[in-house]
Amino acid sequence: MVQTTNRFFDEVARLMNDAAGVAQGVRREFETLFRTQAERWLRDLDLVKREEFEAVKDMARIAREENEALKSRVAALEAALGKTGASASSAAGGDMNPGAN
Repeated sequence: MVQTTNRFFDEVARLMNDAAGVAQGVRREFETLFRTQAERWLRDLDLVKREEFEAVKDMARIAREENEALKSRVAALEAALGKTGASASSAAGGDMNPGAN
């Protein structure tokens, strides 16, 4: 009887190991299927990747900084032109830009 019981438990243990292996295989298959389907949905939504977003964000920041620098240069040039224009205007005795009034 001991030999029969021992063999029974060996068979049950082997069956449980086989079932666990099958369950892991099914889980891997499900994960692969789910990941593939999720990637397909995301691709259909036309979303951007994080790296692409960060690159465009950096480009926008650089463009804003260049824009601010150019605004400062234009303001400085307008101020210099305004001083030169005012002194030239008073020397000429008239307004350099008559259509501005």
